Amino acid sequence: MSQIQQYQSDSVIIGGGLAGIVTALELLNAGKTVTLVDAEPEDAFGGQANQAFGGMLLINTKEQRRNKIHDSPELLLQDWLRAGEFKEDDVWGRRWAKEYAYHCKTDVYDWLLQHKISFFPAVQWVERGNHGNGNSLPRYHIAWGCGRGVVQTLIAHLLNHPQANKLTRLHEHRVLALTRDPQSGAINGCSGITSEQHEFVIQAQSTVVCSGGINGNLERVKQHWDPVYGPYPENLLSGVSPAADGALHDVVEQLGGQVVNLNQMWNYAAGIAHPQPQFSQHGLSLIPPRSALWLDAYGHRIGPEPLVTGFDTHDLCKQTGQQPGQYTWQVMNWKIAAKELAISGTDENPLFRDKRMLAIIWQTLRGNHDLVKWLVNECDDVVSAQTLPELAEKMRALANDDRLDADNLTHTVTAYDSMLKRGPAFWNDGQIRKLQQLRQWRSDRLRTCKFQAINDAKSGPLIAIRERLISRKSMGGMLTNLNSQVLDREHRPIPGLYAAGEAAGFGGGGIAGIRSLEGTFLSNCVLNGRRAARHIAIQKEKS
Repeated sequence: MSQIQQYQSDSVIIGGGLAGIVTALELLNAGKTVTLVDAEPEDAFGGQANQAFGGMLLINTKEQRRNKIHDSPELLLQDWLRAGEFKEDDVWGRRWAKEYAYHCKTDVYDWLLQHKISFFPAVQWVERGNHGNGNSLPRYHIAWGCGRGVVQTLIAHLLNHPQANKLTRLHEHRVLALTRDPQSGAINGCSGITSEQHEFVIQAQSTVVCSGGINGNLERVKQHWDPVYGPYPENLLSGVSPAADGALHDVVEQLGGQVVNLNQMWNYAAGIAHPQPQFSQHGLSLIPPRSALWLDAYGHRIGPEPLVTGFDTHDLCKQTGQQPGQYTWQVMNWKIAAKELAISGTDENPLFRDKRMLAIIWQTLRGNHDLVKWLVNECDDVVSAQTLPELAEKMRALANDDRLDADNLTHTVTAYDSMLKRGPAFWNDGQIRKLQQLRQWRSDRLRTCKFQAINDAKSGPLIAIRERLISRKSMGGMLTNLNSQVLDREHRPIPGLYAAGEAAGFGGGGIAGIRSLEGTFLSNCVLNGRRAARHIAIQKEKS
């Protein structure tokens, strides 16, 4: 047997994603020695943030002021608590929500600006709520460079830190256990195995778990699936690396830590098969067109409230999971797709990733035709045709379940188009009312067609996209207090043990409740990590 590799530092951080990087940066600022250990290879340093679109929910920013948005922590918290529908015992989730509302400007936004991370000037209005029970105001800020730009910028700060000599990075080192001092009971490090099957042990006075959530492990997702979304869908797609397997959740639980709310997940309803999959059931999450018709497997509109993205993702997932076959169709034409269709992710948004402002303006005006061509030509879930009967035939072949009825499809599209042709005085349709509302906000008006008919010869060809639920984020996790300390079954901090980011349900084992206002994930990795580092530094000073 080879000799066990041994390391020692003030703190060990488990996980090389955004939360781990932020924690490491702050601990170096405090002059502490840090070992950052990650199961993935060095080229994956940064974790899930490398693939994220980079949206963050923020208030009182200069971008909000430039857009004449007058916001406040009180209003954000009010929206958050209403949307989250916290249970009575979600005490720490609510406390973290309040902490975020009152401190996201200074502790997230200002901190990112100090690290040379900026934001796209237009603020987006997402998760408004189907009945005005979501974001009261536009708050969604897109980081220039997307998620990869954020995390790679912070990695550069980490590697070039004045005290970088106090940082030890161990890639391809998988942590299998946390170690405990037999006398004090405090967590004093971790142990595991390298990719070359060598054992290692890291001793530290504080251990911060930043290992992500469970949503890359579809068996684990199935175990915790909430029936509010219907039965577990066997056609579920995954938008998360299998590395996010939740293994350390079990380790923390075995040590007496609380792991809560794992049934609360932030999945998406418009998943499609990835044309170049990197792992089993790999999917992409669409930002679906608002002007498309959202249909069930038979070709009927889903209702009674028509489905429109940007209002309530939680509800979209509930609706999709309870549909026949647990999939839906979006039917549109090329003009709608080019104007409105997008995919969430860094590489799927190269102009934002590469900070090409003029190209973004040009693409907004003329449409993203390259993306539509790519999906039509490469994605198994996308079909195109010149006529509705031809489209229906291709949809039936793709679904391969004999549910779709061509007459249903024709009737549905014709009825909608006929209503549009009557003119605004005679519009009486929930989707049109939402389109009218969307077009009042300038950012949405630029990305939303002006009441476009579907079966329009000048705007073709027709396009249909089969969409399924896609597994993305864990909104439950390790129960933490506002210092990011993991709590035991009596709600006492476990000495030496912290958790941040998705491992902690982004704070308190469920900061969002059942429904995120969107953009609260990357930003809470920053807030959680900074809170953990601050408390560790204070504890060290006291000792």
